Amino acid sequence: MALTHWGFIYTAAGSDASNSVNVVDTGRCRTVLVGVEKPEEGIEAARRLVDEGAQLIELCGGFGPVWAGRIIEAIEGAVPVGVVGYGPEAVDQVHAIFS
Repeated sequence: MALTHWGFIYTAAGSDASNSVNVVDTGRCRTVLVGVEKPEEGIEAARRLVDEGAQLIELCGGFGPVWAGRIIEAIEGAVPVGVVGYGPEAVDQVHAIFS
């Protein structure tokens, strides 16, 4: 099976999951980018992505293992959920951005 549809959920100030959606469709793969204001809003965004046929979901910017677990639970493990991570060399820089 090939990856043909996946979702990426990120946090960004001022984002609204019902309006902050962008789609990149290459004709062979559809990527749906969803912005949320707070990590808890990622639960409903993930449910919607699964309902729309996403085969996997990536989480970034504000999501960590706790929220990944909550999202996996909310979608009942329907698709793989991954979390973008940063190595120790980036910790100070990432902290500065989100502080």
